[in-house]
Amino acid sequence: MHLSDLAGTHGAKPAVIDGSTGETLSFTELEAASNRIARAFEGLGLRHGDHVAILAENTLDLFPVVWAAQRSGLLYTPVNWHLAADEAAYIVENCGARVLLHTEHLAELAGVIAAAVSLEHRITIDGRAAGGESLLDLTDGLSTEPRENESEGYYMLYSSGTTGRPKGILPSLPDEPFGTGIQIDHMMADNFGFDDSTVYLSPGPLYHAAPLGWSLGTTRNGGTVVMMGKFDAELCLQLIARHGVTHGQFVPTMFVRMLKLPGAVRTAYDVSSLRLVIHAAAPCPVDVKEQMIEWLGPKLVEFYAGSEGTGFFMIGSSDWLDHKGSVGKAVLGTPHVLDDDGNELPAGEIGTVWFADIRPFAYHHDEDKTASAFNDRGWNTLGDLGRLDDEGYLYLSDRRTDLILSGGVNIYPREIEDVLALHPAVADIAVLGIPDAEFGQSVHAVVDPAGGVQAGPELEQLLKAYLRERIAGYKVPRSFTFGAVPRLPSGKILRRELITRFEV
Repeated sequence: MHLSDLAGTHGAKPAVIDGSTGETLSFTELEAASNRIARAFEGLGLRHGDHVAILAENTLDLFPVVWAAQRSGLLYTPVNWHLAADEAAYIVENCGARVLLHTEHLAELAGVIAAAVSLEHRITIDGRAAGGESLLDLTDGLSTEPRENESEGYYMLYSSGTTGRPKGILPSLPDEPFGTGIQIDHMMADNFGFDDSTVYLSPGPLYHAAPLGWSLGTTRNGGTVVMMGKFDAELCLQLIARHGVTHGQFVPTMFVRMLKLPGAVRTAYDVSSLRLVIHAAAPCPVDVKEQMIEWLGPKLVEFYAGSEGTGFFMIGSSDWLDHKGSVGKAVLGTPHVLDDDGNELPAGEIGTVWFADIRPFAYHHDEDKTASAFNDRGWNTLGDLGRLDDEGYLYLSDRRTDLILSGGVNIYPREIEDVLALHPAVADIAVLGIPDAEFGQSVHAVVDPAGGVQAGPELEQLLKAYLRERIAGYKVPRSFTFGAVPRLPSGKILRRELITRFEV
């Protein structure tokens, strides 16, 4: 799993392909560029355990930078460049970055961050921007050979911040030789069949955990990454057919968009090269998953995990068809479902999901958040609600923070969202609880109508009638608004924006 060995074996084979442009970065080129950058990092005084932040869209130039940090024993934080400047600056300051690396396209945002945060260096990775240094200049003339005593780094990620400030997840960073690999690299090979024949489609933003970690893991296992700049349903099918993609990773909203393509478009592309269709990040509606399996075959593998790296569950298609709605059995961590008083609940009852037998972590510079994520037995929770069946399969309900309590009754937004997700009049849907003087909270739906569908009272009545046929009457939203549903590029609903919108 040492990049130098991979380059020696695979040479001119593409390590990464830019799906938007067709440009490639070979294993040889990745090895040479990452070695130069690692030497530049050393020249800046960066040593094992130091921290850098990276502000970059999905671009080939990002990969040598990340691999240089990985082989230099650094902690590195990719920053969501869609954030407001003060939010992005918060992450760069909070993680303790000594250096901010950024693309020329994002130089303006980088400049605002640099003005707000104490940095030793601000470096443009793909050109020369005013107010900072250029990586081209810093690496000019440096050796392409590996440095001595290389050590493994690790990405330090921040939670999505759907309900508040993002939380930095500080991993342990043992001083291990570069080439050892990290946990996900080995799991991808052992549990998902990644090897040097793999062509992996990464349709998500690389500042998120799964797209970044699985792209790096693909390279570690000798495979090729096909990177999308942003998700487009038809382009996704085109890239699978063009590059013979064997593995792809998606979120449920991507499945919905692919399923809503006209039938003639879906059948125009040969996607038979797919071996595994991996999905995560949010629970997948049963109807959506059934249709995807019917279309692509029993190739879907779902996993449930968090950036914290504590619990990890997975389930294949055949197993899922016998346990519809489950996210599988634990591969890492031992699951427990507890009530609000910390008592273990029997199979079938919904409570907070906790994980025992875990690798420790901390939320960076936030002792209170770290403490609240653990109980007195050392178990960790991500804040999700769910139930275990008699066989140990986990079924998620919602996040604790998303639960609607109306008239003393628990209502789970996901159940309502799942019913409406594939309705032909609905492009997107989010459900939340809004303040209600009588019931405490009432159920409210935010609906983005499909193209050509007129928003208004008639659509509201149509959707209410549709829901009444499928769920209990008390779960049907009492009110609707129409417009775009705010989502992160990962597909997660931006709950904090909705909550703020409807606060009274």
